[in-house]
Amino acid sequence: MNAASRPLAYLVKIDRVILAIAVILAAVAFADRPQLTKSLQFMGGSIGNTVWFLLASIALAAYSKASGADNLIGAAFQGKTSTAIIAAAVVGAVTPFCSCGVIPVVAALLAIGVPLGPVMAFWVSSPLMDPAMFMITTATLGVEFAVAKTIASIVIAILSGAVAAAFVRAGLINTVLQPHIGNGGCAASKIRNPKAVVWKMWGDPARREVFLEGFKSNGFFLGKWLLLAFALESLMVAYMPMDFASAPVFKEGFLPIVFATLVGIPSYLNGYAALPLVHGLLDQGLAPGAAMAFLISGGISSIPAAMAVWMVATPRVFALYITLGIIGSLLSGVLYAAWMGA
Repeated sequence: MNAASRPLAYLVKIDRVILAIAVILAAVAFADRPQLTKSLQFMGGSIGNTVWFLLASIALAAYSKASGADNLIGAAFQGKTSTAIIAAAVVGAVTPFCSCGVIPVVAALLAIGVPLGPVMAFWVSSPLMDPAMFMITTATLGVEFAVAKTIASIVIAILSGAVAAAFVRAGLINTVLQPHIGNGGCAASKIRNPKAVVWKMWGDPARREVFLEGFKSNGFFLGKWLLLAFALESLMVAYMPMDFASAPVFKEGFLPIVFATLVGIPSYLNGYAALPLVHGLLDQGLAPGAAMAFLISGGISSIPAAMAVWMVATPRVFALYITLGIIGSLLSGVLYAAWMGA
């Protein structure tokens, strides 16, 4: 290999996600150097907020695979899908995960054999509401709005979980996780053998090797994609114009709900940062249903959240997640508008 071709060959070997992060940061450094520092701080803070969940989830998945504990968890959900979906939706609404932060937990749950229905319910409700979010929403938009959003989050999650479970039963989804994540598969249809579990697996060199390999591979795969999602999120927060959401088209009828749902997808702000914006838009005449649709769609199907889903789920699961998120946002906006008489 001649000297001229060596750099190109080296670039080909670099992981594409890592390369994308480097290119994005280099472009920011060239075009807006002060923003580079802000983006790096944002990425560091976001990773810091999720690192313990990330490490715990990766370790859980690796331990479950090495010990065979996924057999027990997979079997525990057999025959209890409907109850599990409701429970997962409620649990998701009281746990403090953002759209990207919930992904390591979801990946671990799917990798250890939890059926897609309950996981989808948790997946949908978790980024939308938690106790701190409820209190801040109450303080910013009123208790009625906070209660309505909580109900909407749980109902949408239950419906999403039920639809996902129906897709699995109908054979429309046979594989859930990307191959890099591990053996997620069609978890709802698997019957595991609990006798295969070896809880004290650390004394077995082969099982320790399985644990370490799973920890490293899943950690690298999830970590790089989360870094990319956080890098893009930092740029969206910095550059995405939000004042167009106060245009007259957002002020009355069904059309504002449709537009707010679509605007919520690319115009990502985290749930806390979005609340003052929505409060200001409501003061300017934004329809209440549109405000609800905006907050729901932003939490479920924003671009960073969609990227995070794409990194772990198969295309069919990804398409189902996005579709359910959009439909759920529209329904929540319509129902809240009807409740408010607006």
